[in-house]
Amino acid sequence: MEKQLIGRGVLAGALAGFLAFVFARIFAEPVIQKAIDYESARDGIQDALDKAAGMAMPAAGPDIFSRTVQSTVGIGAALVLFGAAMGALFAVAYVICLGRTGRIAPRPLALLLAAAGFLGFYLVPFVKYPANPPAIGHEETIGPRAGLYLVMVVSSVLFMYLAVYFGQLLAPRLGNWRTSLLMGAAFVVAIGIVMALLPPLGHLHENVVDYGRHATETPRPLKDAQGNLVFPGFDADLLYRFRLYSVGAQLIMWTTIGLVFGPLAERVLAPVARREAREPATV
Repeated sequence: MEKQLIGRGVLAGALAGFLAFVFARIFAEPVIQKAIDYESARDGIQDALDKAAGMAMPAAGPDIFSRTVQSTVGIGAALVLFGAAMGALFAVAYVICLGRTGRIAPRPLALLLAAAGFLGFYLVPFVKYPANPPAIGHEETIGPRAGLYLVMVVSSVLFMYLAVYFGQLLAPRLGNWRTSLLMGAAFVVAIGIVMALLPPLGHLHENVVDYGRHATETPRPLKDAQGNLVFPGFDADLLYRFRLYSVGAQLIMWTTIGLVFGPLAERVLAPVARREAREPATV
């Protein structure tokens, strides 16, 4: 049964990844292209300023994949594989929850887990470290940024698990409504402390040394040696649209996983439930 559920989780996740790709291809890809165009133009101005200041120009590295491949096959394969991986993890969590969450039917349980996955794996970490277009950000901070985001994901999932665990222990004494409010507040406080302790991306050592202390890594306006503005900062509306579409793609993915996996799991579990109902109870 477990292998069947995990296989169906992979299938649901792959379908979810494909639908997220379609959404991203239509809405997010044009925004990404504008961000790349901005980066190229900004790099050209920066190179001209550096050359005027007598600085050596580093050689540009070759592109491993063309922009066309990246925007079609690349993002499509990445989202389908990511969706399949999330679907497998989702199915494992589903198997663990079976029989431990009270009398919740297979379909509602799938939707509840999908909501928890969207919140824990994406939305809560997004609040602290929101997504930026691929062309926006500093190469020298990729490692620290990935580490900080991973800390947020692990903390979010861990605190969510602890909230559910202790909620089950307290529910018989406090009732479901009060326990839900209490555990929800505890989760918000715990994750808020983590967010307060983790540094903003603009406060990373490399950013402070090279660009000064700022809230984010979003490119600021370029100025020449005399302080004259020569190139604007990154468009805030473009950044907002990319982040909105990022949330939309993840919402589509997790919603699809929950809606597709629920009926598939029900078909696997129904024969098991009927067989257990026919078996005589042991004394």
